[in-house]
Formats: sequence, structure tokens, C-alpha cells
Amino acid sequence: MTIAKVEVERFSLTSSRPFEAIVAALKTAVGQPDMSEFFTTTRATNSFPDLERIVKSGLGRTDLMLFAEFDLGDILRRESGSETPKIIRLVMGNPLIMKEMVKHVPDAGSYAPVTILIDERPDGVHVSYNKMESYLQTYGSPEALAVARHLDTKITNLLHECAG
Repeated sequence: MTIAKVEVERFSLTSSRPFEAIVAALKTAVGQPDMSEFFTTTRATNSFPDLERIVKSGLGRTDLMLFAEFDLGDILRRESGSETPKIIRLVMGNPLIMKEMVKHVPDAGSYAPVTILIDERPDGVHVSYNKMESYLQTYGSPEALAVARHLDTKITNLLHECAG
């Protein structure tokens, strides 16, 4: 048995934009394929070029896609009967980017796709992301770190754009 400590850098910014506007901007920037159909189609491919074509067709202008959405605030609001808090977790990424990290560091599959957390607080809407480079730092692969840095830049730029 092995236990490794992984230190994570958390990117977070606070925005005065409305919660719904930030979530809508993020969702507009990424592809939103029907994931059930997407996985059925990708599993049925017989070649990497076919798989790559299907993946690319599901990506948005940011070369990312939305894998899942969890409305965490909904559960809290049901308990309290209130309209707050608003908290949503978006799981997004790009299987082709994930592939490049995983082939150098298999454990990267534990961290990708990534999570974006958007939550409304009294001081504004917080948009947070755990940086992929920090997850992979301890593995020492320059190739995986280069891909992770590129992904981090892509996502932090998107968060600045949507929350700005």
C-alpha cells in the first residue's frame, strides 16, 4: 500500500456578476454533447482518427466539453426552503488533453476531467478551480506538466472571461 501526499493549488476569484450569468457564460463556452450518446459513439469507433473526430465534434470554442453538472445548492435549498445558496459544480475537460497527461502519468486520470465550482456568497460569486499542474507536480513528468500548464491556462483564462 502506498499513500502519497499531493499538494493542490486552488485558483479562485470573486465576481460581482450574477451567478446565473457566470454559469451561462461557462456553459456557452464549452461543448455540451449528449454524454450518453457521446460515450456510446466513442466506444463504437474502430480507430483513433474516428474517435478524435467524434471528440472534436463535441468540443466548444474553448476546446472543452461539459461532462457533468451537479447542482449542490439545490440539495441545500430543499433543506432550508430558501432560494440560497447557489452552488454548482461543472465537470469539464477534453478527452484528447486527458489522454496526453495520462500516457505520461496514469494517475492524472484521477484528476481529469476537472471541476469548476461556482458558488454565491455574501461577498460575490466565487469561481474556483484546482490547478492540474499542482496535482501532477509530484509525479515529475515534464511532458505531463506541460500539458497540465496549458490546460490550467485555458481554464483560468475562461474563468476570468466568464466571471470578469
